[in-house]
Amino acid sequence: MVALSHSIHAEPELAFEEHRSAAKVSELLRERGFEVRSGIADLPTAFDATFGSGELVIGICAEYDALPEIGHACGHNIIAAAAVGAGVALAPLADQLGITVRVIGTPAEETGGGKVLMLERGAFDGVAAALMVHPGPFDIVGATSLALADIAVTYTGREAHASAAPEFGRNAADATTVAQVSLALLRQHLAPGQQLHGIVSDGGAAPNIVPARTEMLYYLRARTAESLEELAARAEACFAAGALATGCTHAVRTVSPTYAELKPDPWLVGAYRDEIGDLGRTPLPVDLESSRPLGSTDMGNVTHVLPGIHPVVGIDSGGAVTHQPEFAAASVNESADRAVVDGAIALARTAIRAALDEDQRVRLLEGVARR
Repeated sequence: MVALSHSIHAEPELAFEEHRSAAKVSELLRERGFEVRSGIADLPTAFDATFGSGELVIGICAEYDALPEIGHACGHNIIAAAAVGAGVALAPLADQLGITVRVIGTPAEETGGGKVLMLERGAFDGVAAALMVHPGPFDIVGATSLALADIAVTYTGREAHASAAPEFGRNAADATTVAQVSLALLRQHLAPGQQLHGIVSDGGAAPNIVPARTEMLYYLRARTAESLEELAARAEACFAAGALATGCTHAVRTVSPTYAELKPDPWLVGAYRDEIGDLGRTPLPVDLESSRPLGSTDMGNVTHVLPGIHPVVGIDSGGAVTHQPEFAAASVNESADRAVVDGAIALARTAIRAALDEDQRVRLLEGVARR
């Protein structure tokens, strides 16, 4: 598992391009007797690795995409390796527990919404519970996240010579500036949990050409889908203001499917808390968990459809947080290697407890029957 974590970390790949990473994870599972189907849900870097034939299907999600320029600064190499470890640990017990173990390779979490697409295309059909762990600066069991809209805003104006004939131009870069100022002023009035942040991905071609096209990439976040919808309407007014003020036109398009907020299953959270505590870890107190949302994740969409958990397993990152280069460097240190093993053990033990608890087994199976 540790070797797999380091190997994925050494060759970071972006969303939907994780060919080497998916192959590394799949091959190790195949060597351990799993039946692997690659390219599921019409996604070349998604896979499903299955062991056993019990009626209770336990899904363990593996992520392995990286971030542009800073690599595995979200530690998805740890996620993938821990998922493999949990699956390999459960496989010899599958018949005894009456379970089917499915390690599900889910690409494009950072952007692209791989799990959302896989849900829509049936990749989670029949799964009774979905489990995964994510690294962070400290342990959080009942981790929460924000709903997210991933959008691109394009402004279209008219080129002109910026010095000789600027009056003939319609400046799309100015439209971007007006929109960004409007969004900045809106921040004072956002509801608790609402966030917006973005970049200018295309700002024009040359200083002496009035820009006729610009593009902004923005994330909108909120605690719930309803709050996100309200924020999106207010942000759209800011985008429209940029076009109105400069005589440009604008268009808003969705880049990735909307991410729902995490809804961790209370019983699975409690079981994982016991198990990670038995491994000598001290998670964040329950009353503080909701104060530390994890940004956003497409695992939130999964937890709206079936019981699931997305706890954080802590590593010693020297004060760095996710999406910093220093966190990427820490994702292969000694504490990260321990996180791989501890995360795998805690997930496997949580699955075992669910399989052996008759009430929970019935609950999970009934949930599958209702879907």
